[in-house]
Amino acid sequence: MTARTQPSRTELLDQLASELLEATTSLTPIPPLRDQLDGMDVTDAYYVQTAQLEHHVSAGRVLAGRKVGLTSLAMQQQLGVDSPDFGFFFEDMVHYDGARIAASGFIQPKVEPEFGFVLKSRLKGPGVTLEQAAAAIGAVYPAIEIIDSRIRDWDIKLVDTIADNASCGAIAVGTTPLAIDPADPAGLLDVECSLVIDGHVTGTGTGADVMGHPIAPLAWLANVLGEQGVALEAGQLVLPGSFTKAEPVSAGSTAVADFGPLGSLTIHFTN
Repeated sequence: MTARTQPSRTELLDQLASELLEATTSLTPIPPLRDQLDGMDVTDAYYVQTAQLEHHVSAGRVLAGRKVGLTSLAMQQQLGVDSPDFGFFFEDMVHYDGARIAASGFIQPKVEPEFGFVLKSRLKGPGVTLEQAAAAIGAVYPAIEIIDSRIRDWDIKLVDTIADNASCGAIAVGTTPLAIDPADPAGLLDVECSLVIDGHVTGTGTGADVMGHPIAPLAWLANVLGEQGVALEAGQLVLPGSFTKAEPVSAGSTAVADFGPLGSLTIHFTN
């Protein structure tokens, strides 16, 4: 009798990617990936994420930008991790100011207020400095990331969220730039943003709460992607991370990223 061949690690990772793709479509969450693959590490997790990216691109979806997550102490403490991660989003995942977004299109959505950096020039690492990253920003917009987890009950560690596209669900971005000069990166440090849910302020942070400087995640992302031979392109939108911890939303919720006199962004959740 021929011995049964065990699947390779790559085959197991491809199976996890397939499970996440199915969960994205069915809106039925799956068990934590770390419990399905012994010794799963960050390299494994990014393999699973990239497999999904390649699947979507081959199906004709258009990459609109990238998001960096877990850049604030608040978010790291909330999810019990100590390093940032990154993910991707497509044009069909981007909403705009005043959007009415169906909560039923997500499994367990939460919102985070962020900057939205629109790049005016290509940025490729390694070796990108904070100053070079700042020089690549054409405009700064108010943004909200809708995070969602295909992992049951948000029971995630770092490898789970990385594999699950850094828990990205959708993006909302303003149509008018904030009154901020991206050529003055120091000016971003003291910018204050509050997350307002149904008229109640649920959290407030400053630019300095985003990895010490909100442009630092952009430089970090350019360098990590650069090591893979991937560049951030002019016109792409990059979200560098949340000012506050994430808050859950549901049908009937209204979320505002309030930058005070600099501008704001409002989105509404429907059935």
